[in-house]
Amino acid sequence: MKNKLPYLFILTLFVIGCEDDAPQKKTTTKITPAVQLKIVPPDFNADSAYTYIQQQVDFGPRFPNNKAHDECAKYLENKLKSFGLNTIVQIGKGKTFNHKEITIKNIIGEYNPTAEDRILLFAHWDSRPFADQDAKNLTHPILGANDGASGVGILIEVARQLTITQPNIGVDIIFFDAEDYGQPSSGMSLEHNSESWCLGSQYWAKNLHKENYQAKYGILLDMVGSANAYFTKESISMNYAPDVMNKVWNYAQQLGYGNHFVNTKTFFVGTDDHQYVNQLANIPSIDIIHYERSTGNFHPSWHTHNDNMDIIDKGTITAVGHVLLHTIYNEK
Repeated sequence: MKNKLPYLFILTLFVIGCEDDAPQKKTTTKITPAVQLKIVPPDFNADSAYTYIQQQVDFGPRFPNNKAHDECAKYLENKLKSFGLNTIVQIGKGKTFNHKEITIKNIIGEYNPTAEDRILLFAHWDSRPFADQDAKNLTHPILGANDGASGVGILIEVARQLTITQPNIGVDIIFFDAEDYGQPSSGMSLEHNSESWCLGSQYWAKNLHKENYQAKYGILLDMVGSANAYFTKESISMNYAPDVMNKVWNYAQQLGYGNHFVNTKTFFVGTDDHQYVNQLANIPSIDIIHYERSTGNFHPSWHTHNDNMDIIDKGTITAVGHVLLHTIYNEK
């Protein structure tokens, strides 16, 4: 996933490809007053979301130009259509760090497309084409159950709930492609290129699916499915959209999920899709992303073959989905 923290790898083949932030200090920030909920949203169905995660993983590794990628793209498109969302598949071209030409497929679902006030929810749906953080089979692709499928599965369930209960706000859901094809820190090319990550969101932000598209704010889900997940106020989000982050974290704490959504600021993500949504599309956006306290990096399964369904936890899925629904249904 993304351009995260660089780690030295033991085999010369390659190492992590995720950004040049140093291992990270963290500071505790003051909790702002809780926001009173206006509307009680529908319950989030974790069993349903879990099934959507499993169905993606069942296709196998899903990286651009492979068969599983094509099959999963069609599955995601059909799933959003089945809930009545206006669905668009944005096709683009990209070039990877190792000069491969790839076809990018950003899958977009619009709920209540005529509403002027809109919220953007997004996650990447592709999986890493190699296991550069593993100790074996480094050149083999990974399943990406947490890093990829977890966020998408939660958003599919959110889409299902929206079409049942029909809030007045407009909601756009985007599954970004080619987020995880970024360059490892060494071994696969001579120069580090941070822009080799998040190719799908970069393409979308430069080629909006609708002319002059705008949303009030955006929320990115990334690695949101593991047990006891720990989500901090990461620095890119706090730089571009502190009010959005504080609002979402206040909801989470009021709902009893303070064990997941902690009121601590960290500097660790590096490049992720919300960076380009902020910088290029000018939509204030935040990232809900796992922070591993013991290492200051990501979940231990990150970019390894251990990123499979064994680490997906319905309790964490419930927390994230519940907070998202409350945010949507209590938006003015």
